[in-house]
Amino acid sequence: MQATAYTYDPDTHTGQVLLDDGTPMPFDAPAFEAGGLRLLRPGQRVRIEMEGTKVTLVTLQTF
Repeated sequence: MQATAYTYDPDTHTGQVLLDDGTPMPFDAPAFEAGGLRLLRPGQRVRIEMEGTKVTLVTLQTF
């Protein structure tokens, strides 16, 4: 699923993404770290994976 980075705290590796319908979805440090990212800027397109309503992976969207 695709989303847009909304917030990101580099100290805790937590933040929120916005789904394409505008719904904010929080993610925790394990979801961020699973994607192998080092930094995330608001506005970046990302790919996320979810289990139920929990984001389990955040990584950059590549075309």
